Amino acid sequence: MEEKKDYRAELFYEPKNGYDTLSDAGREALEAYCEEYKRYLDVSRTERESVANAIALAEEKGFTELVPGMELKPGDRVYYSNRGKALLLAVMGEEPMSAGAVITAAHVDSPRLDLKQLPLYEDSEIAFFKTHYYGGIKKYQWTAIPLELHGVVALKSGETVDVCIGRDRAEPVLYVSDLLPHLAGEQMAKKMSEGIKAESMNIFAGSAPYADEGKDRVKLAVMAILNSSYGITEADLISAELYAVPAFDVRDTGLDRSLIGAYGHDDRVCAFAELKAILELGTPRRTAVCILADKEETGSDGVSGMQSEAFEWFMGKLCRADGSELGDCFAKSVCISADVTAAFDPNYPDVSEKRNAAKLNYGVGLCKFTGARGKSGTNDASAELVAWLRRVLDDAGVQWQMTELGKVDQGGGGTVAKFMGNRNIDTIDAGVPVISMHAPYEVVSKYDCYMTYLCMKAVYEA
Repeated sequence: MEEKKDYRAELFYEPKNGYDTLSDAGREALEAYCEEYKRYLDVSRTERESVANAIALAEEKGFTELVPGMELKPGDRVYYSNRGKALLLAVMGEEPMSAGAVITAAHVDSPRLDLKQLPLYEDSEIAFFKTHYYGGIKKYQWTAIPLELHGVVALKSGETVDVCIGRDRAEPVLYVSDLLPHLAGEQMAKKMSEGIKAESMNIFAGSAPYADEGKDRVKLAVMAILNSSYGITEADLISAELYAVPAFDVRDTGLDRSLIGAYGHDDRVCAFAELKAILELGTPRRTAVCILADKEETGSDGVSGMQSEAFEWFMGKLCRADGSELGDCFAKSVCISADVTAAFDPNYPDVSEKRNAAKLNYGVGLCKFTGARGKSGTNDASAELVAWLRRVLDDAGVQWQMTELGKVDQGGGGTVAKFMGNRNIDTIDAGVPVISMHAPYEVVSKYDCYMTYLCMKAVYEA
């Protein structure tokens, strides 16, 4: 009789939990990588801090600032800081830029509360900061939690003053209040999106009055503290970028320590993966480019966003070094839009289509398309590009999973992928699945973090 084939193993696609295939050596490498990531994330609460810390790591690995007219040869390592809020790095490849580049693009901005330009006021002998939320948030999640204040104040003299309050455990934290349940009957009867009004998200800044007989004594006392600590006046706040972010440390999560809980995984978890991959890269076949972008959470607009021509400026300098045309480079390039995706949460199964949802511990999530209902606003990677990435990751032993962001008519999301695609660059999304995305405290799997780093490494070396 003819021997029966194991058609299931041959024909079915059956991904496995990564821990079922992870060796002891792999587990050690995973933990070491995640400890590095946790240290980076703990001190990178804003896009400016993320960029500054990335530059410090890059310079330790031999990267130098790109200067117009600089001669570049294979193996050279350069970076360009876009106003301290976005960063582009490159390792020059053996082939000319006309052969295309291998690009990874993540973003380092995260949802937060921005102070308004005239933020400080007093009401009922309490000083407050007015805020304007940044990015897509559930407003109620940002009340009744400790907050830190990070950012810069630009003075008329041209000097920039760094501000950081609350990161050190000895420093005070800030706070947005919520109603007590006993008095919240009307509030709790409203839709969740209406329970907290944006203009009510005012930060408690102080309550002790200044020792004089004038008006706004509490406001004056707070302003006196800021002046004493940072040498600023209220007028200087007009030219400031000050952000309130959750005052939560990065922590192992779960009794088995398999998860990481923190603020800002979206999207610094992917940013660090691509950053570490390019820092460890030798001389690649094609030039490797790493992008840490700003403003993704608000549509990638502005001078530091992915729609800015700062990217063309940087790539143009690399192309001119060997006489290549920028358009020829883009046409032959490939980009991994390194952004997080939604992990399937069994507590909320109704929003996901389980067969196509990302699962914790199943590896880096590949997302062919994003957008909203009917794929509106999506990049939608080509079948050929998906097949190429499958081959690259399988050859490198990187575990991956295909995913989408929720059910068809449930919603959707956006990444920088479409802006890269609009430049005639073949682009696909790939990143870490996240639980509670955009919340003040998000959770990711250590295994998925490590596989995302290995994904970026494999792509650069392809």
